[in-house]
Amino acid sequence: MTDISTDTDLCTDARCSLDRSLSRRGVLGAALAGGGFTIGSAVVQFSSPAAAAASRNTIVVLSMRGAADGLSLVVPHGDRSYYAARPTIAIPQSRLLVADDFFGLHPKLAPLTDLWKQGRLAAVHATGLPVANRSHFSAMEEVEDADPGSTVRSGWLNRLLGSLPGSGGSPIHGLGVGAVLPTSLVGRAPVMSFDELEDAVVAGAGSFPLAQRRTPALRATWGTERGPLGTAYRSALKGVADLKPARSAKSRGGRFPDTDLGKALASVSQTLRARLPVDVVTVDHGNWDMHTNLGTLEAGRMIDNANEFAQAVAAFFEDLGSLSSRVTLVTISEFGRRVVENANRGLDHGWGNVMFLAGAGVKGGRYYGSWPGLKTTLDADLTVTTDYRSVLAEVVAARTGASLATVFPGFRPESIGVMSRS
Repeated sequence: MTDISTDTDLCTDARCSLDRSLSRRGVLGAALAGGGFTIGSAVVQFSSPAAAAASRNTIVVLSMRGAADGLSLVVPHGDRSYYAARPTIAIPQSRLLVADDFFGLHPKLAPLTDLWKQGRLAAVHATGLPVANRSHFSAMEEVEDADPGSTVRSGWLNRLLGSLPGSGGSPIHGLGVGAVLPTSLVGRAPVMSFDELEDAVVAGAGSFPLAQRRTPALRATWGTERGPLGTAYRSALKGVADLKPARSAKSRGGRFPDTDLGKALASVSQTLRARLPVDVVTVDHGNWDMHTNLGTLEAGRMIDNANEFAQAVAAFFEDLGSLSSRVTLVTISEFGRRVVENANRGLDHGWGNVMFLAGAGVKGGRYYGSWPGLKTTLDADLTVTTDYRSVLAEVVAARTGASLATVFPGFRPESIGVMSRS
């Protein structure tokens, strides 16, 4: 199923029956073929994407949904309070990877150590919202809007797209892969989402060979339709058409895990290797909400998630090959977890977290951030010392040159030094 966003706030036509719970995510729910736009993989009269794709950089935002525990992923072994706070789930210093005198990576992030040693992977610790918000939905909404106090439905990635030259012609400039369209992509610039590349289809055309006969009729039917529904359908048809080259792109041998994240990143790599003009991509990975059974080194949910994350990201950059010089991946999560483990060997909702950056422009092989120190009281948080928008702003500035005042209104980012301009 393909979700298309073309500023759903303008949807006032009676035929555009919006599900408000989904529209906050930017989904145009229509009373046509069940509400989405679906088309078969074979379509006639495809258009060609912009030739400028070869010179475009791409930002991939990987959301670790459910609030990942940054203190397990990047362990502050130099802060002894970490071990006092987590008597059963702490990672021994001797098992940490690429450790310096204070931090080290979780052992299950081993597939990423080559990127680290090559200077293409970095971590920024103690990042997050300026004020703690422990509600998953509210915090993720706030993180993805990145414009506190605003009543305008516009995500930071959509604002970024709106400021980039040539990004308004096709929804493939902004893609949400593997999830419902996130708030970060909602806004006036056209975008689209799909679970996997082969699922990028529009309702009404059917599958091949039926699509060969129906698609011209659909184009004729919706070609002159006024209103947001007609605009969205034409955008959907164009987006699916522009994705055609990606369907035939061949893998370079990236060993993607057979998981939702692995499949999503495989679709992203396949799309980028087709040299399509994709500026931003979002990918979801979850569930990181580990109130119970976070685990030890032998078993547990953190082991599984960290392993899946590391394998998928490593395969992604392997599969991109030389194209990785144009792709920067950054992770984000709505908040972190408490410092002290609970009675169920899990962690409750906290505040500060870690962000990973990988790929083009990253000054990797280092840990960044200002460490606040840990406390061992029951309700202790990792205090946020770096606003997450400062990390994102540094990526945006280094890879796109877009106006930070447009992308992050009213925010003055601090310098972190994790990105270099190229």
